[in-house]
Amino acid sequence: MYCWGKLGLIQNWPKISNTKQDTGVRWRVAIPQSPGSCSGLPNPVKGTECTFSCQAGQFLEMSAQECTPCAAGSFSLGSGVRFDQWDSLPAGFSSVASSGDSSTHVADNLSCNSSAWLPQGTYLESSRDECTVSLIYAVHLKKQGSVSFEYQYPDRNLLFQFFIQNDQCQEMDQTADTKWLKLTSHGEWASHTVNLKSGTNILYWRTGGVVMGSKVVKPVFLKNIQIEGVAYTSECFPCKPGTFSRVPGSSACEACPRDTFSGHGASSCTPCNTTTHYAAEGSSKCKTRLPCSKKDYFQLHTACDHEGKTQVVYKWMEPKICLDDVPGAVSLPPGGEREPCPPCNPGFYNNDTATCSPCPSGTYSDGMKPCAKCPAGTEPTPGYEFKWWNVLPPNMKSTCFNVGNSKCDLMNGWETAGEYVQSGAGASDNDYLLLNIRIPGFKLPTSMSGQSSSEYGRITFEFETQCTADCELYFMMDINRKSTTVVESWSKTQNRRTYSHVMNQNASVSYTWAFQRTNQPSEVTPTCSPTPPPGQTPASLVDQGLKDLGPVGVLMNGPSFTSKGTKYYHLFNISLCGGQLAECKDNVTDLSLYESQGGKPEGSTSVKAFICQSTIIPASGRGFHTSLSSQSITLADAFIGATVERTLGDITARPDLFPEASNKVPDVNFYYRSSEATSSCAAGRRVVVQLRCNPNKSAKGEISVPSLCPAGTCDGCTFNFLWQSSSACPVCSANDYHQIEGACKGGQQEVVSVWSEPRVCVGGVGLPQKRTIPCESVEMWVQLGGGLGALTALLLVSLTCYFWKKNKRLEYKYSRLVMSANKECELPGADSCAMMEGDTEGEMEDEVLYSKPSLIGKLKALASKVLCLCWVEN
Repeated sequence: MYCWGKLGLIQNWPKISNTKQDTGVRWRVAIPQSPGSCSGLPNPVKGTECTFSCQAGQFLEMSAQECTPCAAGSFSLGSGVRFDQWDSLPAGFSSVASSGDSSTHVADNLSCNSSAWLPQGTYLESSRDECTVSLIYAVHLKKQGSVSFEYQYPDRNLLFQFFIQNDQCQEMDQTADTKWLKLTSHGEWASHTVNLKSGTNILYWRTGGVVMGSKVVKPVFLKNIQIEGVAYTSECFPCKPGTFSRVPGSSACEACPRDTFSGHGASSCTPCNTTTHYAAEGSSKCKTRLPCSKKDYFQLHTACDHEGKTQVVYKWMEPKICLDDVPGAVSLPPGGEREPCPPCNPGFYNNDTATCSPCPSGTYSDGMKPCAKCPAGTEPTPGYEFKWWNVLPPNMKSTCFNVGNSKCDLMNGWETAGEYVQSGAGASDNDYLLLNIRIPGFKLPTSMSGQSSSEYGRITFEFETQCTADCELYFMMDINRKSTTVVESWSKTQNRRTYSHVMNQNASVSYTWAFQRTNQPSEVTPTCSPTPPPGQTPASLVDQGLKDLGPVGVLMNGPSFTSKGTKYYHLFNISLCGGQLAECKDNVTDLSLYESQGGKPEGSTSVKAFICQSTIIPASGRGFHTSLSSQSITLADAFIGATVERTLGDITARPDLFPEASNKVPDVNFYYRSSEATSSCAAGRRVVVQLRCNPNKSAKGEISVPSLCPAGTCDGCTFNFLWQSSSACPVCSANDYHQIEGACKGGQQEVVSVWSEPRVCVGGVGLPQKRTIPCESVEMWVQLGGGLGALTALLLVSLTCYFWKKNKRLEYKYSRLVMSANKECELPGADSCAMMEGDTEGEMEDEVLYSKPSLIGKLKALASKVLCLCWVEN
């Protein structure tokens, strides 16, 4: 069994332990390594007082209970502890994982058991999943102290915070700046320090992912945790690689000088072979010297000599780490010809020396004449005016900054070029080339001091940018050395222009120009020129009013849910022609805590492309105060073309994913691709946007994704969108409507114009107004037709009468012939024609009246004819 006695706090050791009694004194007591009898153990030994602590460079030797100097190659903080080696999780540290969403079931939490902070030698690595993982360390301070650490936090999809609790599990008061860690970039190790109160402090480093699908996020790295204010340290810490401590009793390790290196726990540094290798300060190994290139030297103008001459010269960057005498190396260019120095800037003068000096107070100069007093009734206007750039003015400096690029720190960011100052070459892309000027304060002229004005000063400069790749120029301001803010920025190539900024307070201010080139070439903004089918022009398919769609279309699709129940949406931004690129923001760390401090959210980044996507987590999704936007990715950064054809290059549209379109106006397909390959898309992502005419939609239209692929893609590589808009319809013309004439009323009739159905045009010509025209009784062709008809009817009547009379005559002759045959039962002579000689046809008409025979008469006549015929035959 353990021998506790009347003890307070016990710190376990293999054989002994220091304990704190109620008397305020530590005792050294023996504790069995395994449960058993307490017999035969040494007696307790009185140790130091609880308020005792060793000085820096010493540690408390437990057996002697005395402060002892650390050995060479190690150090101690005295009243502090430091953790910079992470081969395993040190004693006192614990890693606890849980699901961050309180709405999930208990069973879901079991999937977080494998999530933890992992030791990786010189640093700790956080978990990469959606689980909330806390690194916890409890420390008891005897006096006020602090905790500091270094970290890398490159991915917004992983939330990272640091907070402190007391022994009652109550969170200490912290501002948002100390609780929510800021992002880092380019492999930067940022440092973070928080003050601690005396007593128990429980430290939490907590990460929680916002992971959608199978996406893998970049973890948080943590190293060099240092805590000040503990009672004592019982051991010394070895120096980390790249540092050393030469003498015993060191409180810190020194960085190895340039061109030397050291390993773990070194008491000295080892020189490199400078003929072939080099090492920066604080290196753990030597690096190979490479052949010199154009980025290893820079140009500058020499100061004016006694003859007033200057020249351009070139110098290697110091220290020189390249080799200029090996194959493939460039040589240092020769200097330029000596030329006259430019004049002094206004407000300066040259007193026959090689430098320009400022004019004394109360005088002025244009830079070419000696300083002179102002005429009576006038006063000099204080200010700086730099027109000539032979050397940088005394209150200006030029630097280069890029975290992780030591070569950049040794360069001048800007170079003088006579009539202007220009940005340097830079050692690599993403270097920030800085030009800074310091203004101690502002002084208005006496004539303006009594006027009520908010303008205390003004800075005006002229600039232009010439970029073959993407670039950015920032104009920044720092007032009273508190914080630097970006006043204005310009991207890509800019024509020469002038910019002014008004200073509205009298304070010390520092102005900085920062120029940065990126390693991503800029895409040429395409023009929207859809390829029409035969017989149609682009204007008939997509009118120039396509701009009515707006620069960027937005689609919020969802909601969807993660495996742990977190709700999220997909946000797509689409720019058809790239006049204004689509932007997807990523502000996963911009919580309302920043706004509660009255400040603007910081750390927000975004991507710009033709089509981009981000993930939106609503405020209720994980208990945040505001919604989060994360995982911004570029779906397409290159425009391939626009056509009504279903295939362009190796990209094929799939109209079967959307409802059928009208055959009258075909869809115009816009094709895009991304230049960046992914693990699942070796050829990069591809996007097809089908622009469809729909007069029932607004000008900006409506964007949708296929119902079969609610995330916009069915395979993860090709994204399909349907954009229906009235702006995609042809322009209306006179061929798109027809006229309808109303009935004639009171000699008037109405003419109304109506659109041909279905209507598939917009804009253009409008329908003519309803109009009234007089009725015409008979048209000319109707009159002509009526006359011809009347003439034809008259002719028909005349012919009818003529043939009727002719028929009567023939019938009369036939009757006479029949009568004559009945009397004599013989036929008349052929020459008599059944008429008596001397009789005329007219007389017969006057004398003979025709009467219609009766039925009996007809039968008798028929019988007579038969008899007569028989007789004739006989």
